[in-house]
Amino acid sequence: MTELYPYIKSLHLIFVITWFAGLFYIVRLFVYQIEADAKPSPDREILGEQYKLMASRLWYIITWPSAVLASFFAFWMIFFTEIGAFWLTQSWMHVKLAFVFLLYLYHAKCQQIFSQLQRGEIRYSTNYMRLWNEGATLILFSIVFLVIVRSAINWIYGVVGLIAFSVMLMIGFKIYKRIREQNQQR
Repeated sequence: MTELYPYIKSLHLIFVITWFAGLFYIVRLFVYQIEADAKPSPDREILGEQYKLMASRLWYIITWPSAVLASFFAFWMIFFTEIGAFWLTQSWMHVKLAFVFLLYLYHAKCQQIFSQLQRGEIRYSTNYMRLWNEGATLILFSIVFLVIVRSAINWIYGVVGLIAFSVMLMIGFKIYKRIREQNQQR
């Protein structure tokens, strides 16, 4: 099993990347769907149907299979390799798994939003969706830093850094929103 480990880890990483790519882009498509709903007819119907089709293909052909395969290879690494058993004793892995749990919750909420939009139900604003998209970014940064830095991480600096990064994202979001509103007024 040890000789398979690099292959399993590579496949896990590939599917984690495609999973995140799907999560990043699906929320972008949510923004486009919500914006299309505000357009006059026939643009609303044409764009709405096209975005629903694009979202459906992305969600069911890329994002969901990537989530399942990333999880499959992660479980394989953790439960069926010697190093995986060792990692489960490490505190950084416990924290990482907590962030992975948050990622599953984020994915589930995206599924809920996806289903609502496929039914034509608009429950969120484009600003909410743009902000929601940053959730995946925070989870990604947290997981990558935990995996790379591992036990050398200083938890206090890590938490402060994550909060600072979140504040920077919020400031960037507000600046982008202001610029977008100014461009719409022209």
